[in-house]
Amino acid sequence: MPAISDPSRRIVISVDMADYSKRNNWLQYEAQKDFHRIMDEAAEELAVDRPAWMQQQAGDGELAVLPAEASERALVAKLTPTLDKLLRQHNLGRSPAGRVRLRVAIHQGLVHLDGSNGFPGEAVVTVSRLVDSPVIKDALRNRFPHADVALIVSDQLYNDVVCQYHDLRPDLFQKVLAELPDKGFAQPAWLYVPNENAAQDGAREQSPRPDDPSPSEAGTSKPPPVQRWDHNKASGPTIFGNHGTQNLGRGPR
Repeated sequence: MPAISDPSRRIVISVDMADYSKRNNWLQYEAQKDFHRIMDEAAEELAVDRPAWMQQQAGDGELAVLPAEASERALVAKLTPTLDKLLRQHNLGRSPAGRVRLRVAIHQGLVHLDGSNGFPGEAVVTVSRLVDSPVIKDALRNRFPHADVALIVSDQLYNDVVCQYHDLRPDLFQKVLAELPDKGFAQPAWLYVPNENAAQDGAREQSPRPDDPSPSEAGTSKPPPVQRWDHNKASGPTIFGNHGTQNLGRGPR
């Protein structure tokens, strides 16, 4: 058996366009151009060297493995709000068919950078499943139809980055169960929609149980309920790497 290379611990990001397959050929062509322009503009605003991201392209999005020095904290805090601003500007006055709306997933873990057909590693599999999970698709399609972007982060990143640094308010995230039964995947994750309270919206969707306390008894410390996708209707380990806000994925200087 040939020797396997050592993996690298990296941040991985997956970005997909919502409802891409519903577009005709012309609109798919235009959406791909818009997608690349928006991602490049976001990188420029964040002072990110996009060519330093190891990218695996798909027609409706991309998977990116970031440089080792990239900051988990900065990416979780800044990427989605920046995309939200750019998408609102881009989509202003456009028909529903012409809007670009994005699902973003962020995770981190060990990745082999020299795979023969991509980037082998559990982290890549997980981030791909998160961005494709019905719970984030439903967030854009039904729960927040006016939103232009939704973010889903792994339970690990939520506990190690969001809860520790509060660059984004942790109470605006909703705990969800990201499931793809046909892939054998089910993991807790956290959903965030800029300028929305995903946790409050999710709490309203839950039916109270008989043993739940009344609102006056519940207090303010009870975590939001887990949003689980109904298929019949269709703290983590220590983070690795640089936690500072100075580097969002720059290449070697």
